[in-house]
Amino acid sequence: MDNDTTHWECCWDRDLTSLDDCPNLGAGDEDLLLSRQRRFLEKCCDCDKFKRDLSRFRDSGHPLAPIFSVLHNDYRRQRAQIQALSSFLDTKSLEVRFLHELGSVLQSSVDLEEVLSVALTAITSGKGFGMNRAFLLLADKERHFLRGHLAIGPRSAEEAGQTWHEITSSDLDLQSLSRSFRQNKLNAERDKFHDILNRLVISMDNIHHVVIRSLEEKKPLLVHDAFNNPEVDPELAQLLGVDTFLVLPMLARNRRVGVILADNFITRQPITDDDLRSIETFTFPVAFAIERASLYERLQEEVTKLQDANHRLQEQQELLVKMEKMALVGRITSSIAHSIRNPLMVIGGFARSVLKATPDNDPKRTFIDSIVAEASQMEEVLDEILTYSDALYPIRDFWDVNQLVETVIRDIQEKALTQNYSCHFHPADGLPQAYVDYKQLSYCLRNILLGTIDGLENGALQISTCQEGDRIVIQIDDLNRRLNQDELEALLTPFAETREMGSGLNLALCRNMLEKLDIPFLVVAPPEAGVRYSIKLPTRKEEQP
Repeated sequence: MDNDTTHWECCWDRDLTSLDDCPNLGAGDEDLLLSRQRRFLEKCCDCDKFKRDLSRFRDSGHPLAPIFSVLHNDYRRQRAQIQALSSFLDTKSLEVRFLHELGSVLQSSVDLEEVLSVALTAITSGKGFGMNRAFLLLADKERHFLRGHLAIGPRSAEEAGQTWHEITSSDLDLQSLSRSFRQNKLNAERDKFHDILNRLVISMDNIHHVVIRSLEEKKPLLVHDAFNNPEVDPELAQLLGVDTFLVLPMLARNRRVGVILADNFITRQPITDDDLRSIETFTFPVAFAIERASLYERLQEEVTKLQDANHRLQEQQELLVKMEKMALVGRITSSIAHSIRNPLMVIGGFARSVLKATPDNDPKRTFIDSIVAEASQMEEVLDEILTYSDALYPIRDFWDVNQLVETVIRDIQEKALTQNYSCHFHPADGLPQAYVDYKQLSYCLRNILLGTIDGLENGALQISTCQEGDRIVIQIDDLNRRLNQDELEALLTPFAETREMGSGLNLALCRNMLEKLDIPFLVVAPPEAGVRYSIKLPTRKEEQP
């Protein structure tokens, strides 16, 4: 059979001048018009007309017809294999590029939240492994439990569609996706899966649990028929709500870092062994990155603790130096006060003796009375100075506040009765003990109460105790005085004078003593009337947590 007597339907043996001459040619195939060989291999072999021509040639009985058929079929088979191999290589190239990008991010980061965001984004991203959801369980510090830490993915088809549309339209790379997730959605995702994460707690000792078994065997597991699988905890299957899921163990130097659970909760797309093998290569760098970030986080915590300890040590050293200086001041003050006090007591004693022996009508009695009064006032000032000297050496311990207040009230009761002044104490029940210097706090309370009733008669004080947080509050309300702001400031200024409460160290010394004990002392004068004193006592030592 020759071409002179046979009409061939296919145009493979003819020169073509335009794309319209062949129905298999389209836009972009212009170069095939110039190469008949390429056009035959790429287009004509799949053309229906060529297949009919080949069938006619085979039916003609030509001795080469079977060979042509074999060559044609084998060519098509090999071309299909090459195309499949090319597609496979393209997929693997994308996977390698993805893993390279993932590895670069994981190797460069020591931020635990960033590592976790990258890992879970990689599992659920369409540019990554394309799973619908992922749950991360991390081992605790003692490696006794796996606890749900973070999750990512939609909880409904509507949310999934919206999320996937956002990802597709944004066209971000993996690092940008994970950064966006960490900045905008990390906390929201944690809150969204709060109910599931709280229940994802698995004991490491439960070796029969499918998750722990994956860790023990150091290999990922593809779980099928979870609701009926005797090896799967029914509670876990019910919690995830899927029939098929992946268990991906994360180990670093045989240390059990955690586990990732992944599934296709929305699409219900089957998970294959190829998916399992692909993700398996991903878990190793993730485990190392999480372990490294966790160690770095713990290191930062230890560094912070050391810095805090160093800061406290410096403060203690400064305090020791300050106390040494104050001790010297205290010794000098005490020495001077005692040197003045001894002759002053002699002067006061002789003056009081002379006063007793002087008749009332003696004109000298007024002068002697002034000497006695001034000597008494100076003795009080020296007592204040000696008390201040003692305040440089606080001795603190735990004391019952209500008992302390009752003792102080009894001490001033005689003075209060002489002025017809009453003190009403309202103690709170169940108060913890306060960590204070008993002597100095008693002195301050006594000084406040005496200063309050000084110069007044027929009044009342309301004293109460209560607990506010980790502090015990002693509150003293005096409703018998009215002070303006200037008088209130003068009340707390050493040696300043108020119209109603006189002058001297008094409350200023009390405030100074209490501040050295880290005890807040507040004095306010409400507009309606009265003065309120508040003393807030600690209930624990400074070094206690």
